[in-house]
Amino acid sequence: MTIQQLLTAPIQQALALHFDVQLDKIEFQETRKEFEGDITVVIFPFLKNIKGNPVQIGTLLGEYLVAHTPEVTAFNVVSGFLNLSIADSFYTQSFQEIREVTTFGFSTPKDTEAVMVEYSSPNTNKPLHLGHIRNNLLGYAVAEILKVAGKKVYKTQIINDRGIHICKSMVAWKKFGNGETPETTGIKGDKLVGNYYVAFDKAYKSEIEKAVAQGVAEEEAKKTAPILREAQEMLRQWEAGDPEVVALWNTMNQWVYDGFNTTYTNLGVDFDSYYYESNTYLLGKEVVQLGLDKGIFERDPDGSVWIDLTADGLDRKIVLRSDGTAVYMTQDIGTAIQRVKDYPDVKGMVYTVGNEQDYHFKVLFLILKKLGFAWAEHLYHLSYGMVELPSGKMKSREGTVVDADDLMHDMTQTAGKIAAELGKLDGYSEAEKQELYRIIGLGALKYYILKVDPKKQILFNPEESVDFNGNTGPFIQYTYARIQSILRKADFDYNYPVLVALHPKEKALLKQLFQFPTVIQDAARNHSPALVANYTYELVKEYNSFYQSVSILGEEAEDKKVFRVQLSAKVAETIQNAFQLLGIQVPERM
Repeated sequence: MTIQQLLTAPIQQALALHFDVQLDKIEFQETRKEFEGDITVVIFPFLKNIKGNPVQIGTLLGEYLVAHTPEVTAFNVVSGFLNLSIADSFYTQSFQEIREVTTFGFSTPKDTEAVMVEYSSPNTNKPLHLGHIRNNLLGYAVAEILKVAGKKVYKTQIINDRGIHICKSMVAWKKFGNGETPETTGIKGDKLVGNYYVAFDKAYKSEIEKAVAQGVAEEEAKKTAPILREAQEMLRQWEAGDPEVVALWNTMNQWVYDGFNTTYTNLGVDFDSYYYESNTYLLGKEVVQLGLDKGIFERDPDGSVWIDLTADGLDRKIVLRSDGTAVYMTQDIGTAIQRVKDYPDVKGMVYTVGNEQDYHFKVLFLILKKLGFAWAEHLYHLSYGMVELPSGKMKSREGTVVDADDLMHDMTQTAGKIAAELGKLDGYSEAEKQELYRIIGLGALKYYILKVDPKKQILFNPEESVDFNGNTGPFIQYTYARIQSILRKADFDYNYPVLVALHPKEKALLKQLFQFPTVIQDAARNHSPALVANYTYELVKEYNSFYQSVSILGEEAEDKKVFRVQLSAKVAETIQNAFQLLGIQVPERM
């Protein structure tokens, strides 16, 4: 039982007795450090139903709780806040109740409440980069958090495997490739295809410069460059089903998929299903007729179909061109409907897509609601800010992106360099060292990205992320490893219940520990892994303060020593569980 659950009923009883009101919800918050108390009841919301002075109301409630609730030992009222002191026995008994619950804070998923989380969704003309890393880490972590918050979750992605972008890489490969393959070059497939995308852009710019030098206007040169026309013709051939073009398209896309899978494995993310734009780009066209029949869509004289959302504060949006071809919006409508057909238990979806698409998703969700789909009430755009470097924005076609594989490798190397400088790896084999460097490096990368609120932009600093001090992954991992060292040295039985008088640092640590279930639910509701990340940092700070203030294995009183080892073990387990939700491993030794 949480403190909030313990106090809600007696507070409601006191309000009914003294003020003859029935209130369903009581607002609690953590007591501010400058005031005495463990939990605070916010009085101000009561004033909607009770006429009176907040201090007098708080005082009456405090007196009632001290008299009728043994766990409340004292109170004080500051303005409209009732600060309550809670007996040590409540914390120690509550701790013993959760001590052996390895999934403390986790809820059992309900099969009837499935949600689909989409993330990654790359183009097949280039490898994954730093921006994709943020997308993947956010989507994966949100999916894992939703699972332990009680949802059944399906992880999916839609791969943008068609269009002019892949045709550009294909044309460049045919012109400059000399039959190169990932096998003959030793280059990872997605990187090889990406190299040809860059090669296309260089050739395209060169043709524009030549045309301009010959007196052609720049805009005209851009439209008529021969290599661009080749790509456009190849796209027409693909859409017409030309066997040779389709075969090359299949081959080069497979190179990319193989490369992506390697990156996903190294990054530690996975998917339950895949959707491909080449299969979905015609979806949604039949829905247009449904919208026309319902009067939701309207047909213009040229045959194009639109929806007018101006009354909803948006604009007029096309859903079908005059030539009968679909637009991206139509495709997204059809794909969403198809996903629910494929997974009938899906009651909502989360789209992990950058904030440049905010408007698109407002329109998409509104159209689906107007079409009458009940699940459309539970669609969420997990909008996130871009990741930039000190040198500025990344540009794929110019080859100035931070490659995901290279970044993960560099983070591992940086972690190794710093760990070696600290000089604490005596007795490690080379293989053990490399695995530790990988865990620290990836942990640093993931934590640095996930600790930031998704909506905020990130300026990524690799060196700063691998710092072993402050709000970083390695700092938290180090604390976990420190606790494991304590547990290895605890050569006595500590697996039995004990009730002890609490040191202030123990009480503070328990209060932080008990917040974990609430943090998970808040993170799920807000689709924000940052809440889990920063909670873990606060838990680690509280543990280190406890570690510096009391003796653990050197404590002479047996019950206190047992309790402190138990508390250490539970904190380590909670760190591990929290980091698991973020896709971060924790090392047993550092």
